Amino acid sequence: MAIEFTKYHGLGNDFILIDNRSSSLPVLTPEQAVKLCDRHFGIGADGVIFALPGENGTDYTMRIFNSDGSEPEMCGNGIRCLAGFLADLEGESRNKDLYRIHTLAGTIAPQLMPDGQVKVDMGLPRLLAREIPTTIAPAEEKVIKQPLELAERIWNITCVSMGNPHCITFVEDVAAIPLETIGPQFEHHPVFPQRINTEFIQVVSRDYLKMRVWERGAGITLACGTGACASLVAGVLTDKCDRTATVELPGGPLQIEWSEIDQRVYMTGPAERVFTGKL
Repeated sequence: MAIEFTKYHGLGNDFILIDNRSSSLPVLTPEQAVKLCDRHFGIGADGVIFALPGENGTDYTMRIFNSDGSEPEMCGNGIRCLAGFLADLEGESRNKDLYRIHTLAGTIAPQLMPDGQVKVDMGLPRLLAREIPTTIAPAEEKVIKQPLELAERIWNITCVSMGNPHCITFVEDVAAIPLETIGPQFEHHPVFPQRINTEFIQVVSRDYLKMRVWERGAGITLACGTGACASLVAGVLTDKCDRTATVELPGGPLQIEWSEIDQRVYMTGPAERVFTGKL
């Protein structure tokens, strides 16, 4: 049976989107997703996203397989792309701009904005060591500026979960970080039992951060939405940035806010359709 797909990207973080609304299980296996994500022998993507029927009163369910076949809890750029994809699927029958999406990280609410951007309520950041999870600190303590020895130096790390785990470290120059060698060492460090996404952050000003990321299960990517959210939270916790800031990634900027009112994190950025096809 032919399977239709649409290729989307959010700041260069690219995904294969599949209409899976007729089944509560993904129509592809993780092994098939790996082949499709191959940039030489497949379509090429950082992951495959499935739009499934909603659960527990939500509009839809999101499942995603990374390019290595692993399944993350959620993906910030991916959920913006999913919102755009759902709007395309619904077409003229669409009667809402705000979707409630069931994910492995909980319910996430992306909203289509009049200017074409997508604003996402990313929920509350989780800060305790057991919530990351990490063993670098006692389970009920926050991990803020904790020293970690790796690659023959000491890194001060702050850990935040946005439904998926992030380790943030602030550096003088993000361009100087050898991401392809340092990234895997963070991802597979034994203090992170479920592996880790790692963000390297350069503070340009209190409302402007530069970020490079090594994503768990995907490696170097041009953007990471949950990582940008986690990085702003880490910046606030370490008094390096304000609660609203632009986070510049290699693929472009995201607007991130950690609200003082409801303590939730909000991300605003683009989602662009690239092409459609059939498998």
